[in-house]
Amino acid sequence: MNRPMIFDTHAHYDDEAFDPDRDELLNSMEAGGVGTIVNVGASIENLGKLVEIVEKYPFIYGAVGIHPDDADEMTEETLEEIRRISRMDKMKAIGEIGLDYYWHKEEAEHEIQKKMFRAQMDIAREEKLPFMIHSREAAKDTLDIVREYMRSGMYGGIIHCFSYGKEIAREYLDMGLYLGIGGVVTFKNARKLKEVVEYAPLSRIMLETDCPYLSPEPNRGKRNSSLNLPYVAQAIAGIKGTTPEEVIEVTEQNARELLGI
Repeated sequence: MNRPMIFDTHAHYDDEAFDPDRDELLNSMEAGGVGTIVNVGASIENLGKLVEIVEKYPFIYGAVGIHPDDADEMTEETLEEIRRISRMDKMKAIGEIGLDYYWHKEEAEHEIQKKMFRAQMDIAREEKLPFMIHSREAAKDTLDIVREYMRSGMYGGIIHCFSYGKEIAREYLDMGLYLGIGGVVTFKNARKLKEVVEYAPLSRIMLETDCPYLSPEPNRGKRNSSLNLPYVAQAIAGIKGTTPEEVIEVTEQNARELLGI
């Protein structure tokens, strides 16, 4: 019987942190137990690199979208480019999109972010693709917008790098959405996230790295990669009283089902 292979639903291999050894690292994935990766768009300037990586590696798929940090640089042309790229065969989601009030405190910035979040959710709906949501210190506004769109017919999605409490998790799970869980769940001080993982059914959890960021223990602070996901699977298994193999197998099924891979 084939061993289950890790599915990393959220990576940024277009990031310059991987420029020195990208090819070597990605070619080592299969030997490291990683079978499939979704490389997720974030910046306007890296859209071309995202397409290149997805076209080069058979086991890498793409999500296309612009992170809220870049919302103020987005134009109608940017939105048309996202729509065009989203129609490529290997593009499986719109992301990462959403709201980030951690660095952006001004109400005017929040309004621009909400406008571009909605514009990209419109593309997800029109192109019949799931979405990948980034939300930091913007719990209520994110939830309100996602709820509004889910009422009008969407194709599912992932709340990436889930960082809120159980009550908000419940709201998203009740909408049939998935929670993206990565390296933070291995941190000693991640009590709130561990409670969420305990509460959420495994059938609603996705494995993700957000690499090169958020390396799990014991590699916290170093550059992250999909090869670190066994530590995350082990932490989730410990919380849920199951095996890392089951976590890997179920989360892979979840990802394939949502993304149609």
